[in-house]
Amino acid sequence: MVSQHRSPRPVVVGLLEEAWRCRQRRFVVRHYFCEIDEEYLTDRFNLTGLNTEVQYYQYALDLVTDVFDFDCDDDMREQIEKSARHLYGLVHARYIVTTRGLAKMLEKFKKSDFGKCPRVMCESQPLLPMGTSDVPNSSPVKLYCARCEDLYNPKSSRHAVIDGAYFGTSFHNILFQVYPAMLPPKSQRRYEPRVFGFKVHSAAALSRWQTEQKDQMKDRLKTLKMDTGFEEEDEELEDDEDDDDMEVQEGVEGTAVQL
Repeated sequence: MVSQHRSPRPVVVGLLEEAWRCRQRRFVVRHYFCEIDEEYLTDRFNLTGLNTEVQYYQYALDLVTDVFDFDCDDDMREQIEKSARHLYGLVHARYIVTTRGLAKMLEKFKKSDFGKCPRVMCESQPLLPMGTSDVPNSSPVKLYCARCEDLYNPKSSRHAVIDGAYFGTSFHNILFQVYPAMLPPKSQRRYEPRVFGFKVHSAAALSRWQTEQKDQMKDRLKTLKMDTGFEEEDEELEDDEDDDDMEVQEGVEGTAVQL
């Protein structure tokens, strides 16, 4: 008589795989990542060279692609799961510069899933994640504002420890090249500290230096016949400066009359 008893191993492995998939989905949703298409993950061409970057590469790949079938102790499984997350991050950096990946990240960008620029004069411009190095474990992810062109640290501690290499140094620039309509107008406006209406000297000196650097950059772009994106704001700033000059002149005249 054939026994109907079955080994519990496949059931246990299946439950562990499901638990890992649940954690991975939460990891993707909560940590700036988009979901990578299964077809992309299973195409070995897209994974070229990663076998030397990831420990337990084959086991990690099997876990990411839901074909993992290896019974191991808890310590070993923890190492494999760690490698699987690292592998997912490295593949993610490649995926988000593809047509499908850019489209998915664009949707997250439109919804401000990556946060908004904390600079008041950027008017809540949505941010994009980026790395300052393409080498893993070199630096954590930063958030790029396309309006002020500056970098910011993530607010959340769980985001601040994400490897910047999982997004790479080129993704944010490629996205705006593919979707130029999403590139916001540049911001030249800066807060100028004043005391009774007069600019603070040290802050004014810094402001003059920053303005000089910006003007030099614009001159270089104009020499190369490139659109600077600053023309409209230049006109607005000139109008504001004229208004400030008129206010100062009126103040001086009023003081003279009182004397």
